[in-house]
Amino acid sequence: MRVTASRASRQEQPVTNDRGERSEGTQDTGGRTADGERTDSATETFVAHRNLLFTVAYEMLGSAADAEDVLQETWLRWTDVDLGTVRDRRAYLVRITTRQALNRLRALGRRKETYVGPWLPEPLLTTPDVAEDVELADSVSMAMLLVLETLTPTERAVFVLREVFDLGYDEIAEAVGKSPAAVRQIAHRARSHVAARRPRGVVSRTETQGALDAFRRAAETGDLQGLLDILAPDVVYLADGGGIRKAVLRPIVGADKVARLLTAALGRVAARGPLRPAHVNGHPALLLHADGEVDTVLAISVADGFVTALYAVRNPEKLSRIGRETTLRR
Repeated sequence: MRVTASRASRQEQPVTNDRGERSEGTQDTGGRTADGERTDSATETFVAHRNLLFTVAYEMLGSAADAEDVLQETWLRWTDVDLGTVRDRRAYLVRITTRQALNRLRALGRRKETYVGPWLPEPLLTTPDVAEDVELADSVSMAMLLVLETLTPTERAVFVLREVFDLGYDEIAEAVGKSPAAVRQIAHRARSHVAARRPRGVVSRTETQGALDAFRRAAETGDLQGLLDILAPDVVYLADGGGIRKAVLRPIVGADKVARLLTAALGRVAARGPLRPAHVNGHPALLLHADGEVDTVLAISVADGFVTALYAVRNPEKLSRIGRETTLRR
């Protein structure tokens, strides 16, 4: 069970003295315990930065569920910190979060080795302001998160902290347990790796929305030619059912193959419920409903007015948050 900061703040919290030893709270003249004030201060700081910390963990892990677990671990460690020794609370919290996310990222790598079919990031229904921050929206897009999957855990952490959150090399070095010089080399290597694999150019929301609208019309009407007209010749289709729901077990490449697959698959789903537009991971996407519930999240990548990639997340374990908006922050 995950404990939010607000719930955790109501629980009995561990108390430490200046030497880090546990001690009983002392009473102040106003009738309030000193450690009660400390807990309030720790809680306020954590809550103020919670969305930022979640974003850091999510970009490193590609999983909202695991990011929430990292935040819980961060909170538990944060309540044991002597706040009087912390110069920059935001940086300290980011450091704890990064270390916990790195531990979990290494464990996730082992789990993914036995995953059934393609692994896709857990989609998030994001607030409109995420799309307005172009750099943030790009960093949490399905396409970029898949590129980040090709980095080592340390490379991913360094890239995210430097390129997305603009942390200094000294701060990053403390977070990942490397020297600043080593972090600079890792950052350079990670940037080169990502640059060679990331989608080319920045696509406007208008262009993406236009391509999605054309795709939706063709999909809802079973218009094979309409799909062929909007799909890039080398379009790639990836589906994540996690072995729980039916999904293709390997990437499908090519407009003709993808269009014929979608004509059949989307036709069956659309007959049971509507295709609804939504903002997923900062970009326009479609939610495919069946029997009143989200059956599939379909995100796209667009270039030159054509759909170049489709990401269909069907694993129900990855759709638990899709009914509510998630606030991401830098």
